[in-house]
Amino acid sequence: MNIALTGSLAGAASLVLLTLAPARAAGPPGVQWETTSQMVMVGMPMQMPAQTMRICAHKEWTKPPPGGDKSCVSSDYKVVGNKATWTMQCGGQMPMTGTGEITFDSADSYTGAINATANGMNMTIKLSGKKVGTCDNPT
Repeated sequence: MNIALTGSLAGAASLVLLTLAPARAAGPPGVQWETTSQMVMVGMPMQMPAQTMRICAHKEWTKPPPGGDKSCVSSDYKVVGNKATWTMQCGGQMPMTGTGEITFDSADSYTGAINATANGMNMTIKLSGKKVGTCDNPT
């Protein structure tokens, strides 16, 4: 895989990684989540580093939030028991489609993955998150 394609995939994955944030609904105060994501691709010569960020979100998850790429659209969000699933489609410089699934391990943490395809290549974005407190002005 050439460096330009690897960089494009990493950039596209970074935009998609924002989808690991909790979905938003009405009502402050918010919940501070520490989220970690890591892209994994079979055959990639190097492992992408995990990315950790903190996100202030509303308490209720009613849909997956928009990703960092304005061209990404999530749909078919469903919660059954302790699992949330959705589909996504991104346009832009690197069109991508995929599905996401998060399992709420407890009221305070989750694990999951987004399985996506871009330019005929498959990638998995591993997800995890934990509540670390409360916050003001959830988005």
